[in-house]
Amino acid sequence: MPAPALSVRGLHKSFGDVRAVDGLDLEVRAGECFGLLGPNGAGKTTTVEICEGITEPDAGEVSLLGMRWDRDARMLRERIGISLQETQLAEKLTVEETVRLFASFYRRPRALAAVIGAVQLDEKRRARVGTLSGGQKQRLAVACALVGDPELLFLDEPTTGLDPQSRRQLWELVEHFRAAGRTVVLTTHYMDEAERLCDRIAIVDHGRVIALGTPRELIASIGAAHVVAFAAEGGDPFAPEELRALPGTRHVRRAATDGDAVGWELAVAAAHDAVPALLETIRRRNARLSELRIHAPTLEDVFVSLTGRHLRDA
Repeated sequence: MPAPALSVRGLHKSFGDVRAVDGLDLEVRAGECFGLLGPNGAGKTTTVEICEGITEPDAGEVSLLGMRWDRDARMLRERIGISLQETQLAEKLTVEETVRLFASFYRRPRALAAVIGAVQLDEKRRARVGTLSGGQKQRLAVACALVGDPELLFLDEPTTGLDPQSRRQLWELVEHFRAAGRTVVLTTHYMDEAERLCDRIAIVDHGRVIALGTPRELIASIGAAHVVAFAAEGGDPFAPEELRALPGTRHVRRAATDGDAVGWELAVAAAHDAVPALLETIRRRNARLSELRIHAPTLEDVFVSLTGRHLRDA
């Protein structure tokens, strides 16, 4: 097996009384897109900033491309690219001037035209940064991360706050980079983004990895073919034990709803077995069904089964 692009062992980091990273282990294979998935405050950004050499860990070891920050910092900066959650660029510089500035930090940068074209900013190359939209600024930040022709690219929440078109453009950029045999470490709290882009995913919560695998492996781990979400009004209250007794039910969770309805989510082996029994239970409770939805399990459902809450609840 080739050496990993990134290896993290026993990582710890606290800020005062807050333990941001708590004994985290990771291994990212060369040539894959690896996702760190979790809510705000889970420790994703702190972990990535330690890997990027921005933050010092309290304990643990980090190796990137077979090197370490304490002895190979200059060489590492030549071989990795970083796009932070928020990148503040000089607003009076043009797109081309900004990319040229970042290119000057490297001994062998990529051609400016190729990098600007890769992020689809050709028509904006002479526009000042201050006139760009949010999506264009984010793509420019990625261009600055790519101009050094990195082997390992860190993208921290790259599509937060972007419109759907800008998100898709950045997804395509990541896919092209990955197709060239390079390695991507991506943090996100968008489940659809992780499912589309990532070869493997680590779900992080409270500074620890609580699940690791391909998107398909993680979804299969909950042992359910369908998720049944319903809401009912009136009647006698439901008991979780009663819902867990429905045919093929794996997990039961209360769910938020609008108005006075009480919502639940059931992970079930087969909807055609569980739903008729559920409807009979609602009838016996003299309740009125106000909502019923059935969908295939997603990474969101994996997170709920592991933590008892939705990703955005945190």
